Amino acid sequence: MKKRSDSRSDNSSDNSNQELTSLIGLGNLSTRKSYYPELVAKLDELEAEKNRYKWLFENAQHGIFQAQLDGGMLTANPAVVAICGYSGADHFCNAIDDLETQLFVSPDEYADFRYSLVQSGRVFAFETLFRRTDGECINVSINALLKQVEGGRPTIEAFIQDITERKKNQNRLKQLNEELEERVAERTAELVTLNDKLVQEIAEREGIQQQLKEAKELAEQANQSKDKYLAAASHDLLQPMNAARLLIAALQERSLEQSDARLVDRVHLALKNAEELLSDLLDISKLDQNAVQPEFGDFRLNQLISALQAEFQLVAEDKGLHLRACHSSVLVRSDSRLLQRILRNFISNAIRYTEQGRVLIGCRRKPGSISIQIWDTGNGIPADKLQDVFKEFHQLDDHPGVARQGVGLGLAIVDRIARVLSHPLQVESVPGKGSMFAVEVPVIDAPQTAAPVQLFAMPVPDLLQGLTVLVIDNEENILVSMEALLGQWGCTVMTASSAQQAVGRCQQTGLVPEVILADYHLDHEQLGTDAIIRVREHLGLEIPAVMLTADRSSECLQLFREQQFPVINKPVKPGKLRALLTHLAGE
Repeated sequence: MKKRSDSRSDNSSDNSNQELTSLIGLGNLSTRKSYYPELVAKLDELEAEKNRYKWLFENAQHGIFQAQLDGGMLTANPAVVAICGYSGADHFCNAIDDLETQLFVSPDEYADFRYSLVQSGRVFAFETLFRRTDGECINVSINALLKQVEGGRPTIEAFIQDITERKKNQNRLKQLNEELEERVAERTAELVTLNDKLVQEIAEREGIQQQLKEAKELAEQANQSKDKYLAAASHDLLQPMNAARLLIAALQERSLEQSDARLVDRVHLALKNAEELLSDLLDISKLDQNAVQPEFGDFRLNQLISALQAEFQLVAEDKGLHLRACHSSVLVRSDSRLLQRILRNFISNAIRYTEQGRVLIGCRRKPGSISIQIWDTGNGIPADKLQDVFKEFHQLDDHPGVARQGVGLGLAIVDRIARVLSHPLQVESVPGKGSMFAVEVPVIDAPQTAAPVQLFAMPVPDLLQGLTVLVIDNEENILVSMEALLGQWGCTVMTASSAQQAVGRCQQTGLVPEVILADYHLDHEQLGTDAIIRVREHLGLEIPAVMLTADRSSECLQLFREQQFPVINKPVKPGKLRALLTHLAGE
């Protein structure tokens, strides 16, 4: 019989065996089997695991070390030894007795590291400086765990990563950023400076533009003043010239000795050239001021061509030229007066610069328009000078035998009139064979009532015999000249310088004028239109009246048209005046 103690001892041994078998994982059947092979296998597995961890420890890319919290280094892998520049792990562990003074460069950073580790038991991505064995400092990042060892001091298990290159890159990047910011600041300063300069330049440019604007306004004012002065001066010049032309015309119709008649003709030609020059200057001035407003109407082209042919036929024959016209009955839309001015200039130049041969007025139809062309057989114009002929004060020098007349404003006026009418011009020429000048005019296809072109019939001298004419003009010389010329034509002439004097002449003589010739601008701001109305009211008759004026403004022409007064511009051409008087006397 066993003792209680033996029984208890056996039970204790059995319990120990059961714990061992449970520990090594042999299970409950281990008491009936041999478990030595399993135990060896377990031990081999543990050894392999140990070797694996050892291999990982020794070959890890990051540094690993174990150290006492307030002591020295316990173990270290080759990576951390290499990072810190030591020859081996033993050298490293023996050399580091105190982390704070021998491994960490900054005691303050070690204090922060230790505090965080003690407080939370772990530290992640803590960046600091380690001191290498050669005294160089390196940047590292630490992940650490604090472990409490039973019966011993707390230990630190740390994983180290060398971040020196990253720090250098960060520093370089920071430096680059600083340099970039500095360059940006410099560039910004430059841009600000340039912007200030630009603002200044803009301000200066605006100032210059303002000065140019003011200069332009002054120039325009000066130009307007010039035009007004030119118009006024031309008006004042035309008045005595008108008187001289009338006196010369009276002398030309008298029987004079040949030498005296030749002198009178030369004076007449000189006055005619001066008159044309003044007229051209006035026309240029009006066209440049846009003071000429066209009055478009529809008319038959053959009316205009017939009038021009009749006007220049004798001129061409006197020079030995044959003037021929190809008529066209098309209906055109234009200002007949301005278009006639263009064609008159073309025909006049063609006759002037053609020594022999012919001048042809032709028409060529185009879609929606017709080209009125003036051909001549003159000397022609070189190709490089075709457009120069339309410039002011330009005359060709290569026309032998042709005396210079005028100052070269005729075609310049034509060019401006064509632009006002929007009628294209064309010029062609072959040197030695002749030239062609043309103007293109719109054609009206729809039948409309065409306004007749104003033409004057050929004068019939007998109708002027005994015709009573009242002349109203504030210039004494003109009154004397008109009285001499009209008296030579067989007219009975009364002269007056104002409306009141005209009524007085009618009362004194008892004569009733059959025609009134009145200047538009009289003394004391009186108007010839008012004088005509006053004489008509006094006599109670609608006496035919003609305005004689040097004022060629559009406003005056419109006024005369509204009051149905025929107009003759000063200087008065005797032939035109005689034709008009004959026309009025025959009504």
